[in-house]
Amino acid sequence: MGAYVAVDNLDDTARQEEELDGNVILPPRDLPAVGRFGVIQAPYCGHHLFHGMIAMSSLTFKPLEPSRWEDFTTLFGERGACGGCWCMLWRLPRSQFEAQKGDGNREAMQTLVNAGEIPGILAYQEGHPVGWCALAPRERYPALARSRILKPLDEQACWSIACLFIDRAHRQTGIATALIQAAVVFARSQGATLIEGYPVEPKSDRPIPAAFAWTGIPKLFLDAGFKEVARRSPTRPIMRRCISSDQKF
Repeated sequence: MGAYVAVDNLDDTARQEEELDGNVILPPRDLPAVGRFGVIQAPYCGHHLFHGMIAMSSLTFKPLEPSRWEDFTTLFGERGACGGCWCMLWRLPRSQFEAQKGDGNREAMQTLVNAGEIPGILAYQEGHPVGWCALAPRERYPALARSRILKPLDEQACWSIACLFIDRAHRQTGIATALIQAAVVFARSQGATLIEGYPVEPKSDRPIPAAFAWTGIPKLFLDAGFKEVARRSPTRPIMRRCISSDQKF
């Protein structure tokens, strides 16, 4: 699957991908009304790279900052995506999370954002928020350290993709995979060299209900260049991708 991926310096990125065995199909060039544009075939998927933003058709990606808080709440709705979570489940002790479900978790997330932390990225289509990917350095999710199945494999510095949430009307359209790809770019821009995902393996060919697949499914991560590195449960692989740390979001 091809995707449009934003980079800050297209020429440097194309050079780096070529060094990593990517095939530069169309060298960087300036296109009217588009900007600097190029096409590479990375070892894991096709990418159309261009300078200045990330887009897949009319899809763009932005970090969650205070100015975009209303977009975040619009996407999540009154239920905070699911059951009053507001993407705080892995950030809190379970008892605290349960006690403040709903408004308390929303306020906790807003406090993080207002303090300058970027807890994830939003996907927009034609200016409307349609998707969310939560990611952060792994230590920002203490629930992972408490998990028998998902606890850290080693002491390497690592970022984690904790949640994917897509607006109901836009599911099954490729946004989730594009969000993971954008998350890699963002993590790399913050100095990450390793990033993990924790998808759920479907038990059959039938789709997993969204409420149980909020960490994604393995195929999404495979399509974004991740590899399975551990599986402590039949349905919960840990997937990783090594990344360079010199690209801006």
